[in-house]
Amino acid sequence: QLQLVESGGGLVLPGGSLRLSCAVSGGDLNDHAIVWFRQAPGKDREGVSCISRDGSNRNYVDSVKGRFTISRDAAKRVVYLQMDSLKPEDTAVYYCAADFSLSNACARYLQPGAGMNFWGKGTLVTVSS
Repeated sequence: QLQLVESGGGLVLPGGSLRLSCAVSGGDLNDHAIVWFRQAPGKDREGVSCISRDGSNRNYVDSVKGRFTISRDAAKRVVYLQMDSLKPEDTAVYYCAADFSLSNACARYLQPGAGMNFWGKGTLVTVSS
């Protein structure tokens, strides 16, 4: 049973940066696509960024392209989401999720309704002055 634990959220000024971490245990990171989702108050959950099982493919939703960077450290079994140039509209609870995958693509996980097998409990990011 894969377990995911997010950390790194907090309060940041507009234009600032945060790095979220997703620690993975109980399974092989190389067998799973990892996706960062977020859910703002009163809004639907949306996929923000994904990284494929082998780390070769990364995708982003349009609203964060050029500002967010997903990466992973396979040895440490951690997936990161570096968030720069943060905006108030980035305020949300951020979740990491995993899905067993035989594919080296992950873009489909950013489509609405994408199902994931495992979820973390989330970390709150607040962008406010």
